[in-house]
Amino acid sequence: MSSTTADSQLTDWREHALKLESEINKVVVGQERPVRLITTAIFARGHVLLEGDVGVGKTTLLRAFTRGIGGGYERIEGTIDLMPNDLVYHTYLGEDGRPHVDAGPLLRCGESLAVFFFNEINRARPQVHSLLLRVMAERTLSAFNKEHYFPHMLVFADRNQVEKEETFDIPSAARDRFMMEIPIAVPSDPDIMESLIFNTRFHNADKLVENVQPDVLHYDKLNSIAVNLQDHVQASPTLRKYALELWLATRHPGQYGVKIDGVDINRLVLAGASPRGMSMMLRAARVNAWLNNRDAVLPEDIHTVFHETVAHRLVFSPVYEMRRTEIARELLSGIVNAVSAP
Repeated sequence: MSSTTADSQLTDWREHALKLESEINKVVVGQERPVRLITTAIFARGHVLLEGDVGVGKTTLLRAFTRGIGGGYERIEGTIDLMPNDLVYHTYLGEDGRPHVDAGPLLRCGESLAVFFFNEINRARPQVHSLLLRVMAERTLSAFNKEHYFPHMLVFADRNQVEKEETFDIPSAARDRFMMEIPIAVPSDPDIMESLIFNTRFHNADKLVENVQPDVLHYDKLNSIAVNLQDHVQASPTLRKYALELWLATRHPGQYGVKIDGVDINRLVLAGASPRGMSMMLRAARVNAWLNNRDAVLPEDIHTVFHETVAHRLVFSPVYEMRRTEIARELLSGIVNAVSAP
């Protein structure tokens, strides 16, 4: 493909990406930043953790995105008795009194699976996490004496962050498999809050999602577009040095003069961002630059995705883990302020 053709193709896809965001924002109101971040993850081809309370519209948001990109959507609920095989197949007694086996949520859509949502993943046992993480990494699964492929699948998962009984924390190595953790909060605008309560159009999620124009993007083209995009958007040597400094600061924030009230900064971080995490940060930053019609990454592109791509990868001393969300935000803001941007 010639450079001119590739540029034209990326320009066309950017218009479609912005059209998709517009369609989503019409039905999921007050969530413009999460919508932009999910769009970024889709084009960076990265899996996503969602952070948010019950009932803030995570399922509706993902269903709306799936309608806009096409492909299959599957969801599973995390429970204490969920087993790895429950993701693969479902057994039941038929009307004939004989046992039957149906494909489970991972296999039901075949290769057309585009979005897989694991609700309350920390309610499931580590054995289930292990299977999911392997599928996320390899996008393949052996079952029924054959290999199944999920070349277009992105995994979204959220955690129950209120209840601690019968939950299993996702270890740091598992969190590192997710490109981003995106917070989804109740909109703070009083007019939007009132509309969500009293406007009946928001009370029927099925009908609401139908308002999204279908197939604005084509899920089975996203992998190739993502490769072209990453090749097209450049990062200068100065920008690369800046990213490296940010990485070092996540590992040794005290050496960069970062301070947080009431926290011993030298005992806070047991492990900073991983090489995989910083690579994913740059992938996401390139997409953000592209969505803003630039062909080179600027510091502001990194800042836009820095917290969402790095915070969930930090490993804190146990004494600070209960305050993880608050401390991570303060720490990363301090790092951005401490490391001079080019």
